[in-house]
Amino acid sequence: MKGMRVPNGHLCRIQGRRQARFARRGVLAALSLLAVCASVALSPGLPGEKAPVPSAPQPAPTNLPVLTTPQVQGSASAGSLVREIRIEKKDADWNLVLVNHQNAIPADYGITLIELPGGEKVDKRIYTPLMAMLEAARESNLDQLPIIASGYRTQETQQRLYEDKIAQYQSQGYSPGNAKQMAEQWVAVPGYSEHQVGLAVDINGAIYDLYFWLQENSYRYGFIFRYPGNKTDITGVAEEVWHYRYVGVEAATEMYEKGLCLEEYLAEKQEAKDGSRLRVRRMPSGARSVLPAA
Repeated sequence: MKGMRVPNGHLCRIQGRRQARFARRGVLAALSLLAVCASVALSPGLPGEKAPVPSAPQPAPTNLPVLTTPQVQGSASAGSLVREIRIEKKDADWNLVLVNHQNAIPADYGITLIELPGGEKVDKRIYTPLMAMLEAARESNLDQLPIIASGYRTQETQQRLYEDKIAQYQSQGYSPGNAKQMAEQWVAVPGYSEHQVGLAVDINGAIYDLYFWLQENSYRYGFIFRYPGNKTDITGVAEEVWHYRYVGVEAATEMYEKGLCLEEYLAEKQEAKDGSRLRVRRMPSGARSVLPAA
């Protein structure tokens, strides 16, 4: 994955802020209950930070060529399955398509791409909210527009990244089999990368505070922090503070408020729809904590 590596100390600060947010909610609930029991007026608790006002959406350019993703075939390597859930294409909204180690890109999946400042491309449908989010994020990025380091990837690009990583490990003395296994800890198997559907972006900032802002505000624009560290046992991907995925404002807001990752959200949604109970398989203790990056 392209992106800015963040020292462990900064990752701890990110986790601390998320934990503090939920802790404040617990304090507010406790104070409210005490007020009812004691029949006295109490303060509503610590005020939250004032939410930033989203920048005006940027209109998407017109008259751009229509591009379609190549067809994807094949299956993920053995041992890379993390989620026991499959969402049928006819039941999935385009913005909620699940692409991970178990779910490949549908063979007939097609998108219309649009170019971003800097040259990267994304699904045209997410251009306006993405640009609005980047503009609003200037306040936490030294008044600079954050950079999209990676957006849509073709099957050929993902294949090249995958093969290059294998070659890198082989040059270090690993056997072909071990090199492949090591490479898949960092680069997704072609056809199983979220970048290939044009809904995911890697964001680089001038300072680390950008990532704090994104985690607390991206949902307002329909984006989610796709791979938080406390969900690695479900997503199979180590924390990537730069990787954001578009799912729509409604879904992103619910995931943010409930602390869910995409896999958990889709499992809840499907369970509510058909009454079935879907099991999220967590990685066993002692298993490697990082599987193919998206």
